[in-house]
Amino acid sequence: MKRIFFSILFFLTLSSTFAQRLITDADAKVFRFKFHKNDQSRILSTVNEDVYLNGRFNHSAIILNRISSVITDVDEEGRGRADAVFMTTETSGRTWNNTSSTWGEEYESVFTRDVRGKYEMEDSYFMPTVRDVPVFPQEAVKPGDKWKAQGYEAHDLRRAFGIEKPFMFPFEANYTYRGDMHTEDGRIVSLIEINYEMFFTTPNMQADREAIMQAPKITTGYSNQKVWWDNERGQIDHYAEDFKIQIETFGEDVVLFTGKAHAEVTDFRRANTEENLKKITNTVKEMGLENVDVKESERGLTISIENIQFQPDSAYLMDSEKIKLTKIAGILKDFENDLLITGHCAKRGSVKMQQLLSEERAQAVADYLSRMNIRNPNCIFTQGKGASEPIDSNLTEEGRARNRRVEITIMDK
Repeated sequence: MKRIFFSILFFLTLSSTFAQRLITDADAKVFRFKFHKNDQSRILSTVNEDVYLNGRFNHSAIILNRISSVITDVDEEGRGRADAVFMTTETSGRTWNNTSSTWGEEYESVFTRDVRGKYEMEDSYFMPTVRDVPVFPQEAVKPGDKWKAQGYEAHDLRRAFGIEKPFMFPFEANYTYRGDMHTEDGRIVSLIEINYEMFFTTPNMQADREAIMQAPKITTGYSNQKVWWDNERGQIDHYAEDFKIQIETFGEDVVLFTGKAHAEVTDFRRANTEENLKKITNTVKEMGLENVDVKESERGLTISIENIQFQPDSAYLMDSEKIKLTKIAGILKDFENDLLITGHCAKRGSVKMQQLLSEERAQAVADYLSRMNIRNPNCIFTQGKGASEPIDSNLTEEGRARNRRVEITIMDK
């Protein structure tokens, strides 16, 4: 189940303990979001869930949801306009091998959020799924105070019912401000608990019978969240959730999802700048790296390794390429941005084999970089493009060598 947990814009990991003392009016706070133009962030939420079908365990899954956003404008009332890209990928099975993740399906979204947390967006965007959580009250609150606010879930029913707009249903969220704590770096954060229940009946509409039978008819469940809020920065530091969602399909199957989620943020500097392009290009030349090119790309700054050498028709790196990657790893350590490793191959064999080989080669490079500890494996993603994006002719050996490449992108979004 690709459930996106992203109702917030910023996260950080923290640990500390609450101070026990008498609560006074001086402890009252007005909680507000604070947006700044050109702020960039990456949110990575990890969902660990168990799935049951008709009362029997079916499988476990780990779902990674990645949201990259940039604040493009802030109006006079403090509302921030964000351009965001949402990506989700799922690894099924009882265990996870702690390696990089395959790049999944993407959704672009543009929205505005006000200082209390309410969204404004066009109905052409399907992300975020959960909206208006958290929403803060107008007045100041003290530890122990409670409030309620309406939130929404936006469901994508295009495939099942041909509905071309998000299908919205509301829920009432209950909030409790529990108190403050200090982080290890001395900041003050506030713990806010959020709980809500869901009940959603899908409209009975005309669509393909097979799709309808698998589509949700009745959705019920709950979400219990803990949010640590940095009021000075006007953003969330850390987020944790446990949830239970039960879906009864039109085909009368009952699917149960239970699990936990947590999320964190990385605020990173933009990689794709003229200064970085020049710096990395000069470093590549100084290192004497052959068949390595540095270029600007749509996602960030890309280091392209052309004519990358694997054992024949395999994804096993030659020793010469391992030496090259070790040197490139030294460049990558200067950045905290996520990495996207993209494999390409020459036009040989079937399209299916080309795709598989490009995916395996991207994974081989990602695994090698992971073993060098340049990134947490959660921050490295892979994808294969087969022979679909050649940069030279496949009619000559020289052209095929250039097309047989792996690209490492230092991601800005």
